[in-house]
Amino acid sequence: MDDNHFATKALHSGHDTKSTQGTRAVPIYQSTAYVFDDVDHAANLFSLAEPGYIYTRLNNPTNDVLEQRLASLESGIAAVTTASGTAAIATTLMVLLKAGDHIVASNSLYGGTYNLLNVTLPRLGITTTFVDPDKPENFGEAVQENTRAFFAESLGNPKLDVLDLDAISNEAKKAKVPFIVDNTVATPALLNPIKHGANIVIHSLTKFINGNGTAMGGVIIDAGTFDYGNGLFPEFTEPSPGYHGLVYHEALGPAAFIAKVRIEGLRDFGAAISPFNSFQIIQGLETLKVRLKQHSQNALEIAQWLSNQNEVAWVNYPGLESSKYNHLAKKYLPEGQSGIVTFGLKGGFDTAKKAVNQTSLFSLLANIGDSKSLIIHPASTTHQQLSVSEQLETGVSQDLIRLSIGLEDIEDLKRDLKQAF
Repeated sequence: MDDNHFATKALHSGHDTKSTQGTRAVPIYQSTAYVFDDVDHAANLFSLAEPGYIYTRLNNPTNDVLEQRLASLESGIAAVTTASGTAAIATTLMVLLKAGDHIVASNSLYGGTYNLLNVTLPRLGITTTFVDPDKPENFGEAVQENTRAFFAESLGNPKLDVLDLDAISNEAKKAKVPFIVDNTVATPALLNPIKHGANIVIHSLTKFINGNGTAMGGVIIDAGTFDYGNGLFPEFTEPSPGYHGLVYHEALGPAAFIAKVRIEGLRDFGAAISPFNSFQIIQGLETLKVRLKQHSQNALEIAQWLSNQNEVAWVNYPGLESSKYNHLAKKYLPEGQSGIVTFGLKGGFDTAKKAVNQTSLFSLLANIGDSKSLIIHPASTTHQQLSVSEQLETGVSQDLIRLSIGLEDIEDLKRDLKQAF
């Protein structure tokens, strides 16, 4: 199965029809718990002596198919699904880090992630230094004695900066810390961060991977390439009091992190995805390759069209030749640059808000990656919790309008935007 190409894996990986009574579609295993053969069987499952299902908060057959499929598509060794993309980020960091640890992160992040790192985690004793990712060396220069992770978005939301993942991963290797990449906007259909040195990849499955706005989910994918026995992560090399003395690195080797995510992260934080949502997301995943090609094509055409409109002050899309990230887009995103476009109107903040209110095909809501086109004014919504300077740091200007370009006829989308202007 691993020898197959992307589109084939998206349809088949992780599902053995013989083990599901011949069902061609992945079944929904809507059960909270699973019957053990006997007490010894139960004991073996809890001690990790044999694989199997215990409780849906930890694992589930439907979720398992989705996890195997996503791990295959991202070239990882294993994956754990969660209730949302934010849950995936939070669970990853809480499993990996402890009070007193430090993160170096890109300053070009989704507003919710920025607040998690900047406001919430410091209350738990985990701090973050935000750096401009345009200069990969900034990550290395921000490393402290207690730095334990690098975090970035492969394609920033909403700044749309394409990161030089190879260069940043080299800085992470020097610091001997894992490089965590949120790949939500690009998706594995356009970019595989693990092939460029990422150790952990995260997605909000709610977005392009699901693709139809019906289900929330997240995923944590482990490349299996980081050495947690390097002396900086005692939680992996010393007996775990949370799992009867298990030494993760010794017992599980390359899979130490993702195993800890499941048997301690899901157990303790409980951010499990529902089997029904996994089923919904599997349906979207099956057409991801085809959809992302069209999303990217439509977004590029809209970006080019916006560049020629008198009302528009500026346009940002990495597929444009005028973009400062176009050279990196050609390297990392040669098959398309995803479906997000940002631009500003000449009238500024108030004009942007008025234009957003006037669209009819574009739906005003806080999401991206739907098959329907979406629009929002981040400065007054998704990033309003941030100060103006913090907004600018994350790429949000007062006039910025974010479009998530869907699969409608491109001429209809142009007409809707023009009448809104």
